[in-house]
Amino acid sequence: MRDRDQDRDRGPVVPGMTSLRPSAIPASRSCTAAREHGTHEPRARARGSRKGRGSARSIDQADSARLKMEDIQTKLNNYRTAPFDARFPNANQTRNCWSNYLDYHRCQKSLNAKGVDVTPCDWYRRVYKSLCPMSWIQKWDDQRADGTFPGKI
Repeated sequence: MRDRDQDRDRGPVVPGMTSLRPSAIPASRSCTAAREHGTHEPRARARGSRKGRGSARSIDQADSARLKMEDIQTKLNNYRTAPFDARFPNANQTRNCWSNYLDYHRCQKSLNAKGVDVTPCDWYRRVYKSLCPMSWIQKWDDQRADGTFPGKI
């Protein structure tokens, strides 16, 4: 049976550190030392900070809509594959495929009814195209055309 004192005498786990107490942290790793040497990187300012509040309020709705569309276009252009969705944490992505297929067609239907551009719906289409087998998509498209599709769109 080992004695606890034997484990303490084994030596440091991390080179240069003999214990995990804050006083044992080398000065090069502390924030104060980093500030003195000029290697400290300040934290990013939070969204609710005081600087720049007036500029966000001065942007009118047309500019904010344009910025949103540019943001959507940027995301679509940088799209590689379906990102992680916390609603579907398991390896089986069948339900994720189904949900995005339905969301795409619901989005398209609602935006077409409003007479608005359907570009934001392309995100759902890309996700379901990357997750779903082509045979499923073809089957669901045929069912929608026949009026026998089981989902609510």
